[in-house]
Amino acid sequence: MRSEFELLEVCQIQNGYAFDSSKFSETQGMPLIRIRDLKANVCSLRFFGDFDKSYIVKAGDLLVGMDGEFRIYKWSGYDALLNQRVCRLVPKPEKLDSDFLLYRIDQDLKEIEDKTPSTTVKHLSSLTLGAVKLSLPGLDTQRQIAAKLKTQLAEVETARQALEIQQQEIVKLANAYIRQSIEHSKVSECPLGDVLDEVKKGIGEHWADYPVLGATRDGLAPAKEPPGKQPQRYKPVFSGTVFYNPMRILIGSIAFVDDDDQPGITSPDYVALRGKAGVVDSRWFYYWLRSPFGVQCINSLARGAVRERMLFNRLAEGFIQLPPYSEQVRISAALKQLQPVKAAIKQQLDDLNKIPERLLAKAFDFNHERRSS
Repeated sequence: MRSEFELLEVCQIQNGYAFDSSKFSETQGMPLIRIRDLKANVCSLRFFGDFDKSYIVKAGDLLVGMDGEFRIYKWSGYDALLNQRVCRLVPKPEKLDSDFLLYRIDQDLKEIEDKTPSTTVKHLSSLTLGAVKLSLPGLDTQRQIAAKLKTQLAEVETARQALEIQQQEIVKLANAYIRQSIEHSKVSECPLGDVLDEVKKGIGEHWADYPVLGATRDGLAPAKEPPGKQPQRYKPVFSGTVFYNPMRILIGSIAFVDDDDQPGITSPDYVALRGKAGVVDSRWFYYWLRSPFGVQCINSLARGAVRERMLFNRLAEGFIQLPPYSEQVRISAALKQLQPVKAAIKQQLDDLNKIPERLLAKAFDFNHERRSS
């Protein structure tokens, strides 16, 4: 009995429709599913024109985004319209279980994405999707595999959410320390330009001795790109240095190199700074900058554009309520104690995020399928 099929043999692939964008609205009409809506299961636009009812997506339908990251999602939201560059997979019920397909095809989509030539935006075609080969056990076995995976992945998700709550509590505690130092001290209001020193000079000829570091919403991270054509211009970011991406500071891409972190270099396009000796403790300032106080200051300096560059001269125009240096140092020591806790939670999350792929690989024995095909 044949057990290997191309996806198109066991599943209908319905492409979305190019609805008239002049009839899009945020408030009236039928919700419209775009690629950006798949993960959240929430539509941000509506369509108020006439439409074919065959393009209505129902809860439980399987949808694939055809641009960017190739992923499959089960739509759990309200009835909505299937927009272009999103396709619906409708398994033939006598051959393929819907939940089995949801889990089974995930790895294939990732492999297709990896093999797709890198462009500004990667595109998936219906022909490529339809040609995916599936080794299918009987329907009862498909349902058993899907049910087991559903339980396992739900347990992983519960653990992930618990760790994310712990992360949020650490952030709240850090913010409370900063607030305490300001509200329970005699503060001085100072222009940031008077209490911070910008790191301007590049690292020079020794650039290859250091890793390239970047700033993300989670803080310090290895840079995604190697040094450019002039690596000597990369800025040193050693212990006690705060640095940020001037194009992304509004969304929190700020980092700090602590005592236990490996010193490195960062892009000359980044802003790097340190607190003036005996005036500003750099660790305290880093947490201040990420706290509601810092966010309020940054927003007051922004001029409307999300992608605006906030260089040091703009940041220097802001004001800070500065506690006595001794109080900053005291709070800074308490903040330092949060670092190993944060690192441990992050490591647990990193490990946990690898589990779903392992569960899927084990359930479907992808390596065996590849050897057999």
